[in-house]
Amino acid sequence: MHFLDAWLEVSPLVLARLLAPLGLLIASAFLPGLRVGQVTAIGVALTLPWLRELAAPPWVIGAWVLLWLLIGSWRPRDTEESARQPLARSSGVAETHTVGLALGLALTLLLIAAVARQDMSADDTRRASLGAALLSIGILHLMLRRHIRRAMTGFAAMGLGLQILEGAAQRAEVGPDPTSAMALLVATWLGVGLALRLAIARERYAGTAWVSDAHDLHD
Repeated sequence: MHFLDAWLEVSPLVLARLLAPLGLLIASAFLPGLRVGQVTAIGVALTLPWLRELAAPPWVIGAWVLLWLLIGSWRPRDTEESARQPLARSSGVAETHTVGLALGLALTLLLIAAVARQDMSADDTRRASLGAALLSIGILHLMLRRHIRRAMTGFAAMGLGLQILEGAAQRAEVGPDPTSAMALLVATWLGVGLALRLAIARERYAGTAWVSDAHDLHD
C-alpha cells in the first residue's frame, strides 16, 4: 500500500510530468514505424527539463536533451517503412516477440516489486520505481524492435533509467555527485553511438539494418 500511496498522493499534473517519458517510450516500444520512433524520442527530449528526478546538474540535463533530439532527428537510409523484406522470411517472429514481451514484463514487475518492498520515503519510492520502469522499457525495446535504429532508443532509455536510480541513491546516501552522473551520461552516449555506427555500417554494406537479416546471413 505504501507503494501505491506514493503515486496516488501526487497531483495529476505531477503524475503527468513523471509518467510522460515512460508513456512515450512504451508507445515507441509497441508501435512500429520510423515516424513513431522519431516523434516519441523528440517528445522525451521535451519532457526532460521538467523531470527534476534526474537530480543532475543543468549541463547534464542539457546533454540528455541533446541526445534524445539526435535520436529523434536521425533518419536512416533504410527506413522501417521502406526497407525491403528480410533475405529469408522468419517463421519465429511472433514467438520471439511473445517471449521478449513476457521476459520484459516479468523483469519490470520484479524490479518494481523490489522497490515496493523497500522502506523509503514517498519521493524516493517514485524516483526508484520510475527509474526501474525506464530501465525495463529500454530492455524491452532491444527485445521487440527489429530495426537497429531502435537500439539507440533502447540504450538511451536504459541510461535514463539508471540516471534516475543513481540520483535517488545519491540523494538517500551520500548526496549529489556530478562525476557519477557524467559517467552514466558518457556510457549512454557511447552505447547510442555504437548502435548508430552499426546501423550505418549495416545499411552501407548489407543494404539493410534489420536485425532479422543478420540471422539470415550465413558464413
